[in-house]
Amino acid sequence: MTLRIGNASGFYGDRFDAMREMLTGGELDVLTGDYLAELTMLILGRDRLKDPGAGYARTFLRQLEECLGLAHERGVRIVANAGGLNPGGLADSVRQLADRLGIPVRVAHVEGDDLTASHPGSLAAHAYLGGFGIAACLREGADVVVTGRVTDAALVTGPAAAHFGWAPTDYDRLAGAVVAGHVLECGAQATGGNYSFFADRRRDLLRPGFPLAEIHDDGTAVITKHPETGGFVDVGTVTAQLLYETAGARYAGPDVTARLDTVQLTGDGPDRVRIHGVRGEAPPPSLKVGVNRLGGFRNEVVFVLTGLEIEAKADLVRAQMADALSKSPPAEVRWDLVRTDRVDAPTEETASALLRLVVRDADQESVGRALSGAAIELALASYPGFHVLAPPGKGAPYGVFEDVYVPHAAVAHMAVLHDGRRVPVAPPQDTLVLEEDLAEPSLPVPLPPAPTTRAPLGLVAGARSGDKGGNANVGVWVRTDDAWRWLVHELTVERFRQLIPECEGLSVHRHTLPNLRALNFVVEGILGAGVAAQHRFDPQAKALGEWLRSRHLDIPEALL
Repeated sequence: MTLRIGNASGFYGDRFDAMREMLTGGELDVLTGDYLAELTMLILGRDRLKDPGAGYARTFLRQLEECLGLAHERGVRIVANAGGLNPGGLADSVRQLADRLGIPVRVAHVEGDDLTASHPGSLAAHAYLGGFGIAACLREGADVVVTGRVTDAALVTGPAAAHFGWAPTDYDRLAGAVVAGHVLECGAQATGGNYSFFADRRRDLLRPGFPLAEIHDDGTAVITKHPETGGFVDVGTVTAQLLYETAGARYAGPDVTARLDTVQLTGDGPDRVRIHGVRGEAPPPSLKVGVNRLGGFRNEVVFVLTGLEIEAKADLVRAQMADALSKSPPAEVRWDLVRTDRVDAPTEETASALLRLVVRDADQESVGRALSGAAIELALASYPGFHVLAPPGKGAPYGVFEDVYVPHAAVAHMAVLHDGRRVPVAPPQDTLVLEEDLAEPSLPVPLPPAPTTRAPLGLVAGARSGDKGGNANVGVWVRTDDAWRWLVHELTVERFRQLIPECEGLSVHRHTLPNLRALNFVVEGILGAGVAAQHRFDPQAKALGEWLRSRHLDIPEALL
């Protein structure tokens, strides 16, 4: 008996017609949609400030207007976390939509994640719930289940637990579903999107399809996609997504801790990868809570420096702006000179560098028009060729994200059924304190000494990187056993630091996953207070892995 679960959204703003494509492209039992991220919760929180009835992903409703009838005809159940900060409000809106369209569907929702009231000063504070609230709704006959902040993988573990009758202590089965859910959650990233080795399959990637998982009662799964859709699924695309936004070998969640070091991936035919061997442990005794706050106000000016004497021009404008900055000094001032200029450049753009000034403060006036006006007043009185990329504004609010943890019992996890009944979801009976690190696994024998060539790491290794609050992870993997024997001994924490100088002064942790031929590096604090604070050029660390791949090392010629 197989449960086919597809995904139609990896974020709020993903491809609109994916829901229709997934419903019409092949057989499905459940269609999920992941609309939430740390930044999305902040955006929805600001929406709710303007309208208390808002706080959910409105795109989901527009998709259902086109597709609810299709799902009903095909017997496909829909599970989505599009409820955001207001799952009950979204459930009511879905019912109204269904009544207007004349479609007899049963709509339920999951709530209890909202802990904003117990975190004074927060814009949104929400616990990451597991999948058993979703399972309760489906077992009672719901056709559509909307949730607030559940873990991304809960969108898969909930339907699987309901379908197969899994108990909360079926840890290996649940862990297998968590791994499958983690692969599905980011949509086309599992079907070739954002993939390091994209050049090998460029023609397939013009319009990647969305993934689905064939889940079995024992927790094993096959990741695939509908036939005739774009993209591709292979061991590499699944490995890349498995490493995305993870840390160590223990991948903790509210239902189970999945052991990523036990995951085995095997090709199962064209566009099919089997996930098996996954082991699970009892979940930790506490739930993660994502707390979003308004951190203050931010402003930015980007000066364009063209041609000769770039450093001298940058020094001049910094000195000229010092006076304006000293009159009402912002709490934080940051200058970055980005040398995008080239010698003897054939175009003005390629002859230009960018000098970026970012200021932050709790007071909007301190980063507002007085500052941006001072920058514009230099237009005729500064370096030759003075201009800026865009007129500066009055300063915009920015957010701050942090993780806190609460006991399971502090959260009233509730399944609100289609008929209005409210079913409490019990916390796990057994928990296991999460150990910091597993012992380092046995490493393969290093490659014997051989001739090397100075070349980019990316000729041998793939990478995928992402954000978790203020931290970033960079997963690095290779495709052959010999490449693994080289990588695991070459890419140490010390070498990683040399290749990524931005790590200076920060903690870097390496986790080894031999089954995946992968290393996972976690860099603490490189993203400051999280994506909404826009601490660095790439605030979500999306391209940190590609930067690493572009760095040069001495690579054995036999691997090239």
